[in-house]
Amino acid sequence: MRKTNARFVRLQAFMLFSVVALATLFALLFADQQRALYQEENSRNMVTEQLSVMRSAIEGRINGNVLLLKGLVAALQTEPKMTPERFDALARGTLATEGNIAFVSAAPEMVVTMVYPLSQSSRIGFDFRKRNREHGAAFLAAQSRKVNISGPVDLDNGGKGLVVNYPVLVERKGAKPDLWGILSATIDLGQLFQESGLMDEDLPIFFAISRGDAHGMFGKPFFGRDDVFSFDPVRMTVNIGQDYWLLAAAPKEGWGVGPAQLLPFRIFLLLAAAAILLPMLWVIRLMAERYRTMEHLERNGERLTALSSRLELALATSQVGIWEHDVHSGRQVWDDRVRGHLGMTEIRDYYEFADWKRVVHPDDVAAAEKAFADALAARSAYVGQYRIQIPGSSEVKHIRAFGRLVDSTPGRERFLGVEWDITADVRREEALLAAREMAEEKNRALEQAHRQMEFNALHDALTGLPNRRYLDQFLADLGPADGAPLSILHLDLDRFKDINDTLGHAAGDSILRHAASVIAACAGADDFVARFGGDEFVIVRRESRDTADLERLAGRIIAALTEPVFFEGQECRAGASIGIATWTREDESPGELLVNADIALYEAKKRGRGRVEFFTDGLRAQVVETKQTADDILRALEQGEFVAFFQPQFDARTRDIDGVEALVRWEHPERGLLAPDAFLRIAESLNVMHRIDEIVLDQALFHLRQWQAAGLAIPRVSVNISAQRLLEGGLLEKIEDLRFDPGSLCFELLESISFEDDDDAVLNTIERLKALGVDIEIDDFGTGHASIVNLLKLTPRKLKIDRQLITPILDSQRERQLVSSIIDIGRTCGIGIVAEGVETMDHAALLSDMGCQTLQGYAFARPMRAADFLAFALAHESRPENGRKRA
Repeated sequence: MRKTNARFVRLQAFMLFSVVALATLFALLFADQQRALYQEENSRNMVTEQLSVMRSAIEGRINGNVLLLKGLVAALQTEPKMTPERFDALARGTLATEGNIAFVSAAPEMVVTMVYPLSQSSRIGFDFRKRNREHGAAFLAAQSRKVNISGPVDLDNGGKGLVVNYPVLVERKGAKPDLWGILSATIDLGQLFQESGLMDEDLPIFFAISRGDAHGMFGKPFFGRDDVFSFDPVRMTVNIGQDYWLLAAAPKEGWGVGPAQLLPFRIFLLLAAAAILLPMLWVIRLMAERYRTMEHLERNGERLTALSSRLELALATSQVGIWEHDVHSGRQVWDDRVRGHLGMTEIRDYYEFADWKRVVHPDDVAAAEKAFADALAARSAYVGQYRIQIPGSSEVKHIRAFGRLVDSTPGRERFLGVEWDITADVRREEALLAAREMAEEKNRALEQAHRQMEFNALHDALTGLPNRRYLDQFLADLGPADGAPLSILHLDLDRFKDINDTLGHAAGDSILRHAASVIAACAGADDFVARFGGDEFVIVRRESRDTADLERLAGRIIAALTEPVFFEGQECRAGASIGIATWTREDESPGELLVNADIALYEAKKRGRGRVEFFTDGLRAQVVETKQTADDILRALEQGEFVAFFQPQFDARTRDIDGVEALVRWEHPERGLLAPDAFLRIAESLNVMHRIDEIVLDQALFHLRQWQAAGLAIPRVSVNISAQRLLEGGLLEKIEDLRFDPGSLCFELLESISFEDDDDAVLNTIERLKALGVDIEIDDFGTGHASIVNLLKLTPRKLKIDRQLITPILDSQRERQLVSSIIDIGRTCGIGIVAEGVETMDHAALLSDMGCQTLQGYAFARPMRAADFLAFALAHESRPENGRKRA
């Protein structure tokens, strides 16, 4: 049997040797063939890589030159009327140091007018429309409005070149871009190929470049060797604008390798075959003897497989240690891993139960012993988990153990078990638990932050009261009235700005916090109190709209806010004004009610502050009327309804016309002629007084020239000017452009405008107006807050005493003395005095006796239109007494 097996083994060995020999021979032939193919493939890869580099270099340099031309095109687009000199400078700066462009020309409307370099000036006048050679490419670029690249073409120096035709488009506002013309350039291919490395003598390849036509055919190469296509070259196309070229190349050393080059490789293959086959012959001879050994090894292999399975299990569970516990003696056997878990460095045949107990954490000993005793009593599996305190270290390990009885014979019970270190798992669970607790804590913090953010978004940071946003939301949630009582109190602190300006914002903030606490304390528990913004507060009361109750609440708040508050030792008194509105119409929204309360607040402040005003239909009508008047004023400015009326001023001694004052009137299409009292306040709120002043000024100067042309000698015309107009940026420029004689134009300024001693801008403007020949006159003198120092600083031409001081001088000694003092001040300061509001000739006589120089009032003439004034003035000059004076 064994002989049979040995012969069978030898037969198998011979067959194996035959197969290996044939395989080796086949491998030698295949390796030889693959070596040749590999050499050729390497050659083609090398040629392909060289061609890729050439193509990239050619395309990159052509594109780079086109980008340089794009810069010139951009310049022509921005400067379509560029001069040849400018074009030459730009082309030199762009092309002199970079690119391969030999010649460039600009052809507006397809005719060359600019060239670079100037040595090619013979090209100027070239008409692309009349030359067939360039006609196709140039007109294709013009028609498609895209860059066109064609070539190669022959250059004058005998080389080759590419022609780039670049359409120049000029943007037109609101329309498509127009074609300005063509920017045509010639790229020197010889220079481009030189810089691209195509003429490098060290290149391992030879190549050729030919141009393709529209049918995909390629002509004779225009660069390189003509016979390259006979060497089965590597081919590659190059995109040149709308054309393309074919690059073909082959290695200088040829594609394959000769026998001399393959000989060392074939010798190496033969030696490799010998190294494979000769040992096999030796192996075949020994195989019979080794067969018996192999049978023995096969039997041992079965046992080894079983051992390997156990070893594989142990290796797979490398963190598991094996232990054995003798129940009768208490002795234990530990493997290396168990000793490592328990921190036991001493190696013994067995260990006592006390050794194990000594390293178990004291808090876990009792539970571990009980679990072991219960398992023994029940003859069941033991499962335990405990901590190990490593001796001499603070390290603590978590151990999980499992065991079962393997021999239940009395006196021989043994527990065989395993244990593994679960410290990482326990710590991971502890970390997860801590992370979950932290996440829950963060969620609670985020929720708290969200609530805080919502609170901050709806409450004022300074006072803690609900803010305007919260108020709007609160009112929106109330919805329509539905007959339910609702009242709104709108509060505004009085003198708050004075406190802010004098004591600073810190004091202002303190007053706001104090006001918020006072208002909240006075309001009811169900009232909604909010800071409306700035120094304004709002109270919304829903349970009552009794006016007496609301007035008492407002009174308490005003009284409390009037009490002095001390800030850093300074006494502050604020006070408040309050507007109240209640629901009176079912269709009235809470938002409208808030607007009504604001209107009532405005009325309270207008009537003197520290007051309480209720919104009424009368206030509503005033608001509507004010709105209508404001709309009419804006329309009147567009329709030219504001006109100048003129009231003459008379010399107090001779009664001759000494000047005229231009006064604004409004020719309202429905309400008729309106005086300034009917619209000036609203015009000021609309910030249009400067436009009305400008209208009156233009009309006054126009009519002054008209009167002078009619032979009427009017010394000057006075025009009122508002603060808006005085501080307007274009006023001085406007005056510089007007034609008037110096001293013939006078600006009347309100005393309150002119005497702000800290307003350098006003004083500077007045001085510049004087330099332009405009006289300055102080209007309504005696009703403002001017001082003598400021009067001297301003040095006006005249002072006009307000009519409120003139009217009572016939009956009041005190008023008469006051007017006389003003006249004396004017005489002392060299300032003329004008009295307005002269109602009777008795007023005129008395003022003349007191030394007043100029009189104006209804006793002489009312304000009138320009034509009426001309007739009046001419009639006044023709009086007999005037004739006697002239005679």
